Amino acid sequence: MAERLRLGTRGSALARAQADLVVQALAARGAAVEVVIVRTAGDEPGGRPIAALGRGVFVKELEAALRAGTVDLAVHSAKDLPTGEGPGLRVAAVLRRGDPRDALVSRDGSPLAGLRPGAVVGTDSPRRRAFLLAARPDLAVVPLRGNVDTRLRRLEAGACDAVVLAAVGLDRLGWGDRITERLDPAVMLPAPGQGALAVQVRAEDRAVEAWVRPLDDPATAAEVRAERAFLQAMGGGCRAPIAALARVADGRLVLQGAAVSPDGRQVVRGDASGPPQDATAIGERLARHLLAQGAGALAAEART
Repeated sequence: MAERLRLGTRGSALARAQADLVVQALAARGAAVEVVIVRTAGDEPGGRPIAALGRGVFVKELEAALRAGTVDLAVHSAKDLPTGEGPGLRVAAVLRRGDPRDALVSRDGSPLAGLRPGAVVGTDSPRRRAFLLAARPDLAVVPLRGNVDTRLRRLEAGACDAVVLAAVGLDRLGWGDRITERLDPAVMLPAPGQGALAVQVRAEDRAVEAWVRPLDDPATAAEVRAERAFLQAMGGGCRAPIAALARVADGRLVLQGAAVSPDGRQVVRGDASGPPQDATAIGERLARHLLAQGAGALAAEART
């Protein structure tokens, strides 16, 4: 194995902060790590919504760098990973999860329930848009692309009255104090994998995997497996208005899942539970339950 591990990451401030968590964990085990910045399609400037760019928009170039051997491992936000494992690659570790909730940041300090009628809320996520409209159909939800700092600058400049972002991203950037409200999953169920970091390696590279595997948090890994199995069985990608959150406590995994119509008027929601080792089966079982209630039509509506 090379003397140094080369870790591939996107170049945004948040991606680099997340990569630093992996660097620190590997350094604590005695590894020397070089960070390699890889630009992805999702980082390109432009007005097209992320959902229109297709699946794996933040992942494809990192996976290509892994296969080409220009990096030895790559760190991803677990919610950005396509549901199918990339050929020749494997997720060797899922780090302990941060706050999986979504966060509202408003200019005047109003929580979601306190925003004025007609308030403009920015998000580029179909899931967040749908849940916002489910909770507050009077809001004007508008597309808002860009890195976390870009979206906060646009908020401050008056482009909107509030934005919805991942709480964990603000926490990892040291901006948790800017959060107006951490949205209860009962109001806005998170994206599958939100708050978790996945470290990917080449499937045949056992030496690198040996460095990475001890970083795995079994409870978080089981939660993410259940959520991703649910998403895959629902037929959705990481940009679909499909939500899931699993939690392991007292030796049991409880998974909540939902599908929402784009206008927020219909929500199909449910839960399932079982032992963490059955995470994949739990996710698939919940998906079958919600599909039988018409959730598939809601996901299909979002794709039309």
